[in-house]
Amino acid sequence: MDHSLDPLIRDLVEWVARAPRPYAEMIDVWRTSCPRLTVWEDAEERGLVERRSQAGQGVVFVSTPSGLAFLGAQAVTTMPVDGSEGRVRLR
Repeated sequence: MDHSLDPLIRDLVEWVARAPRPYAEMIDVWRTSCPRLTVWEDAEERGLVERRSQAGQGVVFVSTPSGLAFLGAQAVTTMPVDGSEGRVRLR
């Protein structure tokens, strides 16, 4: 599995996790003209987001339990390095 899109996929899953996103909003925000940039499709294929019918809103996208677990696994913690202003990223 190609993980080069993981940072963008994480952004998408995090955005959808905040609130269900209507199909039209998803297309407006995440559309691309680049066939190699398949963030939305990859997130859906991996089972991190899914389409659902919601009364009064039509089709919406939501984060799945797998998507929320993906966010947890991708969390980055920062901490000071030896009292300096720099920070180190821990996974």
